[in-house]
Amino acid sequence: MNKTGAIVIIEDDTEDQIILNEIFEELNYDNQIIFFKDSEEALEFLQNTKIEPFLVLSDINMPKLNGMELREKIHNNEDLRRKSIPYLFFSTSAEQKHVVDAYSRSIQGFFIKSNNYEKTKNTIVKIVEYWQECESPHYIKHAQ
Repeated sequence: MNKTGAIVIIEDDTEDQIILNEIFEELNYDNQIIFFKDSEEALEFLQNTKIEPFLVLSDINMPKLNGMELREKIHNNEDLRRKSIPYLFFSTSAEQKHVVDAYSRSIQGFFIKSNNYEKTKNTIVKIVEYWQECESPHYIKHAQ
């Protein structure tokens, strides 16, 4: 995990993107914030970029490839899996089936988007600070 790497946010709702962008600007983390409206574009980016992201915040309900399917593709890609990029769901949907499915796919966290700006901001702070403190394996490309 690259703690100085980009925070990748996969969110198809423009209004939620605007709110999250405002929160990250206000919090002023050093990490670059990269938004994707489309899971397939996010997957292509993660597979082909030289950037080693710090973490991924993903919505669940998205067109084409939903968050669960995206998580599965990332988890099944050995190179991406070895990077130890925390993959977290940040969604308005909290159906028990989604939560169970998420954790069965080795998700590292499931958070509910709040309609309250301050509560959402506090959740983001907790997420980022937790992962900044967390230790992970050092990633070496193509290590055996």
